[in-house]
This record gives sequence, structure tokens and C-alpha cells, in this order.
Amino acid sequence: MNAKKNILFLCTGNACRSQMAEGFARTLKSDSLTAFSAGVEKHGLDPRAVTVMAEVGVDISGQRSKLVAQLPDVPFHYVVTLCGDANEACPFFPGAIKKVHVGFADPPSLAAAARTEEEALDAYRRVRDAIRTFVAGLPDNLEAGDAGQASDAGGSR
Repeated sequence: MNAKKNILFLCTGNACRSQMAEGFARTLKSDSLTAFSAGVEKHGLDPRAVTVMAEVGVDISGQRSKLVAQLPDVPFHYVVTLCGDANEACPFFPGAIKKVHVGFADPPSLAAAARTEEEALDAYRRVRDAIRTFVAGLPDNLEAGDAGQASDAGGSR
């Protein structure tokens, strides 16, 4: 059996999408991947992301928002950018790293127009479910070059 691969999920603020992806990878893919998340900025862990992940049995409450620079000695095999800003600002990683961009809509931007907290959480749930589907196919979908591209509408955070 192959050794685990290190994967970094990168988003602008490491508040929501990258945190969800890390949580799902730790839960669904711990046999094949060691998951990390980071941002090009730190925005803090989004409480709504924690809430909707808990709804599906994934606890990300102990994760923290961090910068890529805080993970300097990790030899990543994959770097997956989850928003356009992070893709554009993605730092250089030395070595044989496969970098893939798979954009997902920004839950806080989607939730901004919500009239109720439940509507806001529904926006987070839609993105959460799309991220879960993507992570469930890892790492095969990265190796095959068939990562796909989700909608990156709604900005980035």
C-alpha cells in the first residue's frame, strides 16, 4: 500500500471552504491523505462552517485559521485552491507538487442575502455538500486530472 499523501486545501482566509475540505479529508480519507488547510490571509474559523459540518458528524471546531507560511516544512503532494483569489495568490511550492484549482462559491457571500439564519445555513450546506462530493473522490480525481471545477460565484473569503 502506498504511503499517505499530504494535501493542502488553500483558500483566501482559511475560514470556511478550506476548513470544510480539511475536515472532510480527515474524516473520509484518513487512510490515504494527511490533510491541511491554510489561507493567504487569516480570517478566523467561521462559526457557521462549524455548525453545518457538525450537522454531518464532522467536528472542525478544534481547527484554526492559519497562513500558508505557518506550514513551511510540510512536503505537500497536492495543493488544491478552492477560490479564485487563492488560486491567483498561491505561493510557489518547491518539489513535485500537483496544484489543482477547484473553485467553490463563498458561503458568507451567498448567505449575505439570507433573510433568516436558516437560509444562511442553507447556503453553507450547499457548498459543504459540494465540497464533500469533491473530497470523496480524492485522491483519484486529482491523479486522473479530472478534478472538475465547481462554481466560484459569490466571491472569496
